[in-house]
Amino acid sequence: MAAAAMRDSPGATAAGAALLQGHSIEITAKDQFQLDLLQGRIPPATPIAITFLPGEDFDSRVTAARRVREAGFTPVPHISARRIHAEAELENFLEALVDTASVDRVFVVAGDLPQPTGPFEDALAVIRSGLLARYGIEQVGIAGYPEGHPAISREALDKALFDKLEALRAAGHESWIATQFGFDADPVLAWLANIRARGVDADVRIGVAGPASVKALLRFAARCGVGVSAKVMAKYGLSITQLLGSAGPGPLIDALTDGLDPRVHGDVRLHFYPFGGLEKTAEWIAARL
Repeated sequence: MAAAAMRDSPGATAAGAALLQGHSIEITAKDQFQLDLLQGRIPPATPIAITFLPGEDFDSRVTAARRVREAGFTPVPHISARRIHAEAELENFLEALVDTASVDRVFVVAGDLPQPTGPFEDALAVIRSGLLARYGIEQVGIAGYPEGHPAISREALDKALFDKLEALRAAGHESWIATQFGFDADPVLAWLANIRARGVDADVRIGVAGPASVKALLRFAARCGVGVSAKVMAKYGLSITQLLGSAGPGPLIDALTDGLDPRVHGDVRLHFYPFGGLEKTAEWIAARL
């Protein structure tokens, strides 16, 4: 892991500092009690996504959004369409988010359940319901999958992306795309070039994993359907024989920085998944801004 450590040092990733500007970061509702770890390490008003995990109730998600706002950041609650039991449940959630935390942006996903528990089959159904607009949500994020999805074909993913962007435009929402995390810049750059060539001009936030153990990163990668070949691991200084080591996103960010061309890839920022812990990710970001 020495190669990874060298390439992930603050000096080695200086070229990627510009890409870090305007980044966002993801937390769970339980992380609301650690927001002080972010203050002074990431800029004020940084968008903080709040995941919609099973086992966390609506009250805890709303409280997390309020605490994010009070800490000086911008709350971006997730809405998991298939985990919403009724239209009234979504309305109550949106009303509480707006009243309690002045939420004006959300991130909408289908969710990982095989079947919906209520009236919303997917993110598109939530968008087309008109509820987001009714409750004053101005910006809506949707998911992007540069490396595909283990349960959905590329054709279906592309159609869903374009359908959601069109529905958001028709409803008067600003839109952005946040991607799954990955280790390899090449499929990200190719995917970006493809959607830009097809007319997508929405901002894109590229998902990157914060510093974490290699074992943890591989576990999350397997769960998310992210490709982790031996070739890719070697490319970024990772080794499956050194699972007790740790790795950060510096090499990936450097590779993205080297390959990005605004004329081809458009407006791009980073979205951090702190698999190794919120404090480690915040410290890593602070050292490079």
